Amino acid sequence: MSYETPYAGLKVIDLSQGVAGPYCAMLLAQYGANVIKVEPPESGDWARSLGVRYGDNTAYSIPSNVGKRSITLDLKQDAGRMVLWRLVEGADVFLQGFRPGVIERLGFGYTDVSAREPRILYVSVSGFGQTGPLSERPAMDPVLQAYTGLMAENTGEDGIPHRIPIISIDMSTALYTFTAVAAALHARREEARGRHIESSLMQGAASLQVVRLMSSYLEGGITTPVVPPNGVHRTADGWLSVTVVRPFEWQGYCRALDLPMFEADPLLQTIEGRKAHATEINAVIQPLLVSHPTALLSERLAAQRVMHEQLNTYTEFLRQKHVEESGAVAWLQHPHVPQEMPLPNLVGLPPFVDGDARSVAPALGQHTNAILAEHGYSSAEIAALRAGQVIA
Repeated sequence: MSYETPYAGLKVIDLSQGVAGPYCAMLLAQYGANVIKVEPPESGDWARSLGVRYGDNTAYSIPSNVGKRSITLDLKQDAGRMVLWRLVEGADVFLQGFRPGVIERLGFGYTDVSAREPRILYVSVSGFGQTGPLSERPAMDPVLQAYTGLMAENTGEDGIPHRIPIISIDMSTALYTFTAVAAALHARREEARGRHIESSLMQGAASLQVVRLMSSYLEGGITTPVVPPNGVHRTADGWLSVTVVRPFEWQGYCRALDLPMFEADPLLQTIEGRKAHATEINAVIQPLLVSHPTALLSERLAAQRVMHEQLNTYTEFLRQKHVEESGAVAWLQHPHVPQEMPLPNLVGLPPFVDGDARSVAPALGQHTNAILAEHGYSSAEIAALRAGQVIA
């Protein structure tokens, strides 16, 4: 055990698909756990088919599965379920993402699994949770963005609610779930039994939005308008995001844009004052900003320590000198990706290294034979499972 691999020696059975569950299990793998990803033989994890395919992986499946090993297993067959029971032996974490009721019908509900492995941490990740009138409804990130208020809150100047294109709900759910598992692993050292951890995209979405959710409810659903000079502004050659909160930042902003009349005006020294005079302020600063290039404005604002940044595309972000020198992103090769791919390094862990096991997302069923052999299956038994299409 070490800071880099505190979960070395732990065994994780990952039946989840998509992003939320798999990304949680990926983090366990990155911290040293032996994560066995169990996938259906024909198609595998459905995240393998989202977006552009690179072999049998995509930009959804690669980040969620680096560091794992993959075995294909048909759980609709008795023989497949017998194999899974053998994999469960000695496991520390069992993670599943089926809709409520499905895993029980397969015979691997918490009651069944914990009866065989009393100290196992059993993790269920779903869209709407395990109980309630919507519990059996299928759901993905956009569904929960709509349900939890995120889309309504993200209404644009066109008056239309917009979906946030990143899968913020899946990712936040993955992180909250990993936190719960990490805490449970710590507590389990002094516990005789494991526990069932229930996680849902709905919970993740609500927690992610807690500040806006709470303020909107307490303030009657009234959206607070952006107080100038905050917001995203057009410049002569791009866009600039500005955030001014404290008095010295407002004064620095005025100096950067050479606005002594605003800096000296006592009515504009507070957020409330600028809110009351937003129309007059915007009438001055917007034409001023659009007449100057982004780089010059950024230089002046940085000199005054005003929080701001130009709007980058993902490619522009990846090419930033600061990103390179800070080591924020690793560049890795993948056998089916035609060029180097960027993978953000994880907080508290060493950078990803090209070719290292923790940097590689497995092909579908890549480790089936090896995993079965580790669990006592002979070559003849493996061949029989393959002949019966229990494995692929």
